[in-house]
Amino acid sequence: MTDRDRKPKFGRPRAKGPGASRQSGHRPPWRGGEAGTDGPVILYGWHTVAAALANPQRRIRRLLATENAARRLVEDHIDTRVTPEIVRPNLIDQRLGPDAVHQGLLAEADPLPSPGIDSLALEGIVLVLDQITDPHNVGAIMRSAAAFAVKAIVTTARHSPEATGVLAKSASGALELVPLVTVQNLARALTEMNQRGFMTVGLDSQGSENLGAITLHQPLALVLGAEGKGLRQLTRETCKLVARLDTPGEIKSLNVSNAAVLALYIGASKLGLMG
Repeated sequence: MTDRDRKPKFGRPRAKGPGASRQSGHRPPWRGGEAGTDGPVILYGWHTVAAALANPQRRIRRLLATENAARRLVEDHIDTRVTPEIVRPNLIDQRLGPDAVHQGLLAEADPLPSPGIDSLALEGIVLVLDQITDPHNVGAIMRSAAAFAVKAIVTTARHSPEATGVLAKSASGALELVPLVTVQNLARALTEMNQRGFMTVGLDSQGSENLGAITLHQPLALVLGAEGKGLRQLTRETCKLVARLDTPGEIKSLNVSNAAVLALYIGASKLGLMG
């Protein structure tokens, strides 16, 4: 069973089943930061690579393109910034594996810099991810964050996937649109956010109130826990409030990326950010 298959904890309170096993091991941070790596970020797929090429903050080291993809870049007037290396599709397949949908584009790039907590705008919504390790889920959350104009995503340097490969593809260009703040200690970061005036709301099935019934204010930080285990205890204790997401149907739990969309919709609607 993968991390995506486990039941998250964002619905109404329910009886707890057997505990999900914790994923072990440390992962490098998403973007540079204090513990950054020197290796390149691998970006593939049309939307992902095109967004990176359009981002002046993203340094492109190398661009591999099939003949068809290179022709489309020219037709769409996309500035590649580096000369594309024309390759056969199977060469990109060999780099990524047969299951990667690369659409004839692969870029090697430098990681983007990680801003600090003190740089967060005191308006709108910020997402905080508490050790969400599945890159598909994190990528989907990033894509939703870009759709709702989230100001930033805060995550931990350890127990988080790198902003490369599968995550970048799942984000579909959102890596270039939503700043990622990488922190060493999440509870300390939440404490700093509390001090700066953020309303920090943890999402958990055991929350005392329904998110939809709470009066929210800006700046708002919605805190999401990992699939299966949910928010860690110290994270829960540091949030100003812990809320649940009530649903009317028979299934009372949501995948973490779906929970993020619902929470963002509720938050943006209650804050008058929907336009």
